Amino acid sequence: MALSDKRRPTDFTLDDQIAAAIRGRLIEGKLPCAQAFVIARDLEVAPLVVGQHADALEIHLARCQLGLFGYPGEKKGWEMTDLAARPAPDGLEAAIRAAVDEDGHLACAALWEIAAQFEVPKMQVGYLADRMEIKITPCQLGAF
Repeated sequence: MALSDKRRPTDFTLDDQIAAAIRGRLIEGKLPCAQAFVIARDLEVAPLVVGQHADALEIHLARCQLGLFGYPGEKKGWEMTDLAARPAPDGLEAAIRAAVDEDGHLACAALWEIAAQFEVPKMQVGYLADRMEIKITPCQLGAF
């Protein structure tokens, strides 16, 4: 699906300040996830609003903080790290499983909370959830 085809609220209007902030933080024409969250914090808007603006501007998101997409060569982020070799803290996988909803999905925001609770990188919980074949959705930025 083209970015311009993604659905936004019917009352969506492009905010020039948000658009300028996005354009100012692009790396190689893409908006890194972490930068989108900085924009959301700085402008006091929801991360989803920043994602919707990126979509409207036809700007792709990159470098998902969970490692799911947007890395060189279409690799998962953890493939560029040693996370596969890093042991998971006791209880981490159980906490991930416990957070899965009845449809087998787990929200990005829930994974961020689990990462904070266990004091591990967000990408480690993304890696474990992927390895556990858990469908991560929704994305806080609206990427999926």
